[in-house]
Amino acid sequence: MRALATAILLAASVSAWAAAPTRIEAEYQLTNRGLNIGRMTETYVRTGDTYEIRSVSRSEGVLKVLFDEQITLQSTGRVSAEGLQPLRFEERRTREPKRNVEADFDWERGLMRSRFRGEVSGHALPPATQDRISMMYQFMHVQGGRGNLTLSMSNGRKIELYTYRLVDEPRIVTPAGEFDTQHYERVTSKSNDRHVEVWLAKSHHNFPVRVILDDPRGLRVEQILVALRIE
Repeated sequence: MRALATAILLAASVSAWAAAPTRIEAEYQLTNRGLNIGRMTETYVRTGDTYEIRSVSRSEGVLKVLFDEQITLQSTGRVSAEGLQPLRFEERRTREPKRNVEADFDWERGLMRSRFRGEVSGHALPPATQDRISMMYQFMHVQGGRGNLTLSMSNGRKIELYTYRLVDEPRIVTPAGEFDTQHYERVTSKSNDRHVEVWLAKSHHNFPVRVILDDPRGLRVEQILVALRIE
């Protein structure tokens, strides 16, 4: 019986992996307390057992006048029944290239190598760690429910543990349409922890349709979906 149960679970995981999208194109509006500050476009492509994600954020409105910036995040790696496994992460800035970050994930050695401001550092790599952009796409491979979701996440310079708790399951309206969602928020324990809330569309592979990021320094950024294409 135990062998049969294991086989069923394995088959379910493989089936879910096979049914996952091969291409996603998304666009978000970025706001700060209701004021438009930018636009984000993202592309996710899965080819066999590999993936590539590219996210480009550009300043708009008042922020463009005060601080014209473009930030590009790129993640490449493998796809398995457990989800995404990053191999390389990059963050590029046009205005402040000195803040560019590169990270390589060496899963065999359990080590992340980071390059920032000309320095190279090594960090212990916990199993199933995601990077800043792959984390949002890993939700496609996570079974939601009443319990907490715990994931390790790297910004390319360090690795932190993120625990999310389910808040509610509202139906929300976005410029891209209405979605039945699961609303999660990050459980924080320190004053300098970044507060994160995310709304995942249940009938669209748990894709994030709304995200709120509260920086400890007081910057509040909301991402709201304005266009989505899934293949």
